[in-house]
Amino acid sequence: MASIRRLDDADVAGKRVLVRVDFNAPMQDGRVTDDTRLRAAIPTIEALRERGAKTVLVSHFGRPKGKVVADMSLAPIAPTLSALLGTTVAFADDCIGETAAEAVTALEPGGVLLLENTRFHSGEEENDPAFARALAANGDVYVNDAFSAAHRAHASTEGVAQLLPAYAGLALARELDYLTSALGAAPNRPVVAIVGGAKVSTKIELLGNLVSKVDVLAIGGAMANTFLAARGVEIGASYAERDQLDTAREIETKAQAAGCELYLPVDVVVAERFEANAPHRTTAVVDVKANEMILDIGSMSVDEIAERVNDANTVVWNGPMGAFEIEPFDTSTVELAKFVANQTKADAVTSVAGGGDTVAALNHAGAAKDFTFVSTAGGAFLEWLEGRELPGVEALKNADEVA
Repeated sequence: MASIRRLDDADVAGKRVLVRVDFNAPMQDGRVTDDTRLRAAIPTIEALRERGAKTVLVSHFGRPKGKVVADMSLAPIAPTLSALLGTTVAFADDCIGETAAEAVTALEPGGVLLLENTRFHSGEEENDPAFARALAANGDVYVNDAFSAAHRAHASTEGVAQLLPAYAGLALARELDYLTSALGAAPNRPVVAIVGGAKVSTKIELLGNLVSKVDVLAIGGAMANTFLAARGVEIGASYAERDQLDTAREIETKAQAAGCELYLPVDVVVAERFEANAPHRTTAVVDVKANEMILDIGSMSVDEIAERVNDANTVVWNGPMGAFEIEPFDTSTVELAKFVANQTKADAVTSVAGGGDTVAALNHAGAAKDFTFVSTAGGAFLEWLEGRELPGVEALKNADEVA
């Protein structure tokens, strides 16, 4: 990602630096209940403070649809961020106009200011040029440190980057580096992608892109049922997208043409009821009964995927292998996640994961902390895997210096 300007390249001393962060954090009763996203921004904020910048933070929160909604104010973020930084973070109750301008003017070098929710203005999601100019008036330099919002062409992610010298923050650059190392032009092969979840229809582009990038694509979760059905396997009462059978066949044909092994489970865990600890059995995929539903992949399949991981240098993971929310249908996800984590700890593989239920599944397995990199970006992570250009990233590539 050498074409993207990075924070190290920016002249920020004494300048107003407008930083797009993602502080769309879980809150309850006006208190932050999970500060993960705040912590992710700390390295960039600290780097700017150390270099004498006047740091102005902007973020969205929730979906207020262009109106001021008291419960969606970013005000409760300021004291939590202050505690994490060990310094007072000022707050302005608007992100543009005189209120914001006065707060920015009051900033000293090394100071930090948080502006109010950008989505209180309809111009944010519309990427309105006038709103982008109003936001840009708060800064001399722009830094995007919110990869999770980079797939949106909004004023604070794309519009402002066209108006100010634009750079990638430390967190965003780190995410891009890991994703590029895993799925860029020269990944460390062999590359194994493990993809689960319920629906083929929501991951058509992802699967289609991956088969041209990786050496092995192992499919689990309910979407494996659709691929099995496309092969003519009887899957009983299992969930499957019958209208996507042709799509599954097309993806399999594309994989064959690209020299990618598309791995489907050879054994599965089945039950007659979808509930915790329901009576269940493990069976070959060809022996599923008409009244049974597939709720997890079997131990033999886990072992066979693990063999492929053992031979790999890079693993990309998206989605659970079964109904991991209820026992015992979390078994394959837990076992496979632990195996990948152990391989990572042994420096045998580089592991990158993210999107959808992936983070929750890996946390459930107690394995997330041992993966090389786990993205919390959700939609942006998935769009990257799909091979799409992300507006917030493209703006950093293409932004010209502004006098």
